[in-house]
Order: sequence, then structure tokens, then C-alpha cells
Amino acid sequence: MTREIKIGNVKIGGKNPIVLIAGPCVIESEESAVRHAKSIARIARAAGMPYIFKSSYDKANRTSIDSFRGPGLSQGLRILKRIKEEIGLPILSDVHCREEIERASSVLDVLQIPAFLSRQTDLILAAANTGKVVNIKKGQFLAPWDMRHAIKKIESTGNRKVILTERGVSFGYNNLVSDFRSVLIMKEYGYPVVYDATHSVQTPSGKGKVSGGDSRFIPHLSMAAVVCGVDGIFLEVHERPDSAPSDGPNMVALRDLDRLLGDIKTIEKAARQCQKG
Repeated sequence: MTREIKIGNVKIGGKNPIVLIAGPCVIESEESAVRHAKSIARIARAAGMPYIFKSSYDKANRTSIDSFRGPGLSQGLRILKRIKEEIGLPILSDVHCREEIERASSVLDVLQIPAFLSRQTDLILAAANTGKVVNIKKGQFLAPWDMRHAIKKIESTGNRKVILTERGVSFGYNNLVSDFRSVLIMKEYGYPVVYDATHSVQTPSGKGKVSGGDSRFIPHLSMAAVVCGVDGIFLEVHERPDSAPSDGPNMVALRDLDRLLGDIKTIEKAARQCQKG
């Protein structure tokens, strides 16, 4: 059984129910971020899923120099703080360099290490030294057992608040696949494991200057992850994915979220009954 970690009013791991981590890929505007947070919180509450809001203040890892990156650190943190205080949600967002850590940790409940930075020792140590929960997304180029080393980096600071996230593995050019053995292997390390169902259907740089994706597979992969015992599901969600400035092809449409969460809860219940024997 994985370690229980408390994030605001949410508990992940242990015997706790599956947690939803969700929101738009990037903060597009203050009004949009708040609106999405309220809508997703309402749907998650109806489904009986604890909820952590996720959105990026800066998408530093973009294919093109022309890609939309978000409002930046100062404005983005102000918006996330408003969501945290007004709606009462724990907040998760990416951090990209050591210089961001101190300011970001004053607002964020979970510091997320992006997949492409999952081997950056100084960044991981700086995040861990805040004492905050650190979510490391397994790089597309890493094997699940490689995450033992990332865990040891965090533990070396005395921090035991670790989450690991699976988000697919590179399979040739511009393609990702999910190997669900990864979930089972990473759970052996004793920390909560999350499945990122939206980035796992991404096709990095698949459209030339931007990434593509195939969102029709999200429900099926989500439910497979639940059967494998994940502690959380990570979903990027948008009111209008077709018009989203970042990751639209691999996001869940807000109108489809209630059905997806209902299916996840149904599978979760059945999977836990099977585990009990």
C-alpha cells in the first residue's frame, strides 16, 4: 500500500479514493481559470472525487517560439492564489527552474517537476527542500525503475511527500504509448502513483509547430489505470478543446467530464472489491 499524503483538504494514497488532478493546460486568462476551476470542482464533487486544481502559469517546454506560454510567474501565481482562497482548492503547477521555487512554493500545494526535467537534480532538490509535496512526472525517455533515483533525491532532503506520475513512453517519433506495468512497478516504491491520461495520448510535435493528440482514447486508458491501482487521475480539461492555445487535441472536453468521472468511480469500486478477494 502506498503512503498517504495530505494536500490541503485532500488525501492521496493509502486507502483513500482516487484523486482527480485537473484543469486547463495553461492559464489563458484569470476569468477562464476561475471558471474552469469552479466547473470542474462542481463535477468532481458530484462524482465523489477529491479534487486538486492544475494549470500552468508558464509552458516553458513548447515546440515553437511562437507557441502560447501563459501569463508568467507573477500573474499566474496571483490567479492560482485566488482560486486557492476563493474556491478552496489545493493547487498544483509546474516549476521549471530553481529561481522559481521560492515564489511558487508560497502558493502551490504541489510542485510538479515536468517530464522533460525529471532528471534535473538541482531542480528536484530545490523543490524538495521547500517541504511541499513534489510530483515528479516520469520522463517519456525513462523506465519506471529509473524513478527510484528521483525518489532518493527527494528523500535525501528529509522530504517524504512524493508523488510519481506516469504519462506514457516514447514509441518512435511523435508518438507515446502507455505501458501499465509502469504503474505497478512504481507503486512498489511506496508512494502514490498518478496516471496522466491526457498527455499519454499526446503526439509530441505531431502537427509540426505544435503537438497533436487523440483524445478518444482517454476514457479507456483512464479506466485501465484505475484497474492497475493508481491513486490519482490527471486530466487536462477545457470548455472548448478545439480553440485551446495549448494541448487542445489531447484534452478532455468539459461537457464530457461528468460521464468520464462516473465511469472511473464505477471501475474503482469494482477494482477495490476484486482486491479484497
